[in-house]
Amino acid sequence: MVLCMTDLTAFPATDPLGIYRYRDGLYAVDLVTAALELDFFSWLAAHPSTLDQICAQYGFHSRPADVMMTLFAANGWVRSVDGVFHLTEVALEYLVASSEWFLGPYYASLHERPIARDFLQVLRTDKPAGWSGDKASFDWHKAMEQEDFARKFTAAMDCRGRYLAQALAKKLDLTGRSKLLDIGAGSGIYACSIAAEHTHLRAVVFDQAPVDRIAGKLIAERGCAERVSVTTGNMFDGLPTDCDVHLYSNVLHDWGTAEVKKLLEVSYAALPAGGLLIIHDAFINAEKTGPLHVAEYSCLLMHSTQGKCYSVGEYAELLSEVGFVPGAYQDTAVGRGFMVAGK
Repeated sequence: MVLCMTDLTAFPATDPLGIYRYRDGLYAVDLVTAALELDFFSWLAAHPSTLDQICAQYGFHSRPADVMMTLFAANGWVRSVDGVFHLTEVALEYLVASSEWFLGPYYASLHERPIARDFLQVLRTDKPAGWSGDKASFDWHKAMEQEDFARKFTAAMDCRGRYLAQALAKKLDLTGRSKLLDIGAGSGIYACSIAAEHTHLRAVVFDQAPVDRIAGKLIAERGCAERVSVTTGNMFDGLPTDCDVHLYSNVLHDWGTAEVKKLLEVSYAALPAGGLLIIHDAFINAEKTGPLHVAEYSCLLMHSTQGKCYSVGEYAELLSEVGFVPGAYQDTAVGRGFMVAGK
C-alpha cells in the first residue's frame, strides 16, 4: 500500500464512533455468555462478594475478573458498595435463574462460540487466548517480530490512528517542548500527526524490528521524514534520553500491571527534569463503572493480550508510585482520551 502525502492536520467531516464501537465491543457478548453458563449471577445474588472472593469461588485471576465485573457495572447489572459487588434490580429480574423473567436460556445457544469458550480459560489461567480465538497463534508480542503479522497488524493500527491521532494532536499543549518520543509507535501515525500539528516539534518513532522498517517506509510516504525519524529498540530495555516528551498511545493496555509499571519507570529514567509523559488510550473511569463502550473494548484486550483498559485511578496510582505527578484526564474522540504526567 502506497500512501498519498495527505494533510495530517485535516480532520474528517463526520464521526465514525459507531464504526469503531462495532469492532471494539465485539467480544463483550461472549464474556456475558461465559458468565451465564457458569450461572454466575445466581451465585452473586446469594453471595455478595469482593473481587477477591469472586476469584476464590471460581478460581479466577484478578485481571480478567476485574474486566468482567467492570463490564457488568457499566451495564448496570452490579454495583460496588465498599468493594462488595451486589446485583442490581435489573440483574435480579433477568440474570438470576430462579426469576420468572430469567433470560439465560436466550444465551444458551451461544455457549459453544469459540470466544465464549476462550473466556472461561482466560478467567481461570490469566493467559491471553490469541486473536480471533486462534489456538495455534503464538504469543502476540512475539508475533510482532514476524514480518507478515507485523505488517498486517501495523496496517490495522495505522488506519485506526489516522483519525485518533488527529484528535489527540489538536488537544495537546506542547508549548515549549522540542522533541517527542512515540514509544511502541507502530506505523508512526501519531508521531507524524503531532509533528504536523505542532510544527516546532521533532518526533522519534521507537519500535522493534521489523516494525521499525515498516514505520520508516510509511513515514517517508507521508512526506514526514524530515521531522520524524525512527529508532529501533526494545522499550523495556531503555529509551533514548534526548526527548522531553514521551507518548504511549494504545500501548500500555496490552500489558499487565507489572509491565506497565516497568515501562513508566523506564520513561521516568529517560525523561529530563520537567519532562512530559502522555498516555493516550481508552480509559475506564475512576469509579470503574464505565463508560460502557470502553468496558466492552476491555473484554477484547483481556481476551487477546496481557492487558485491559485501565482506569484513570489505576494509571494515577502507578504514575505516582514511579515518581510522576499525574495530571487530569481529557477526552479526545471515539471513547479515547489522554492523561499527562510531569517529571
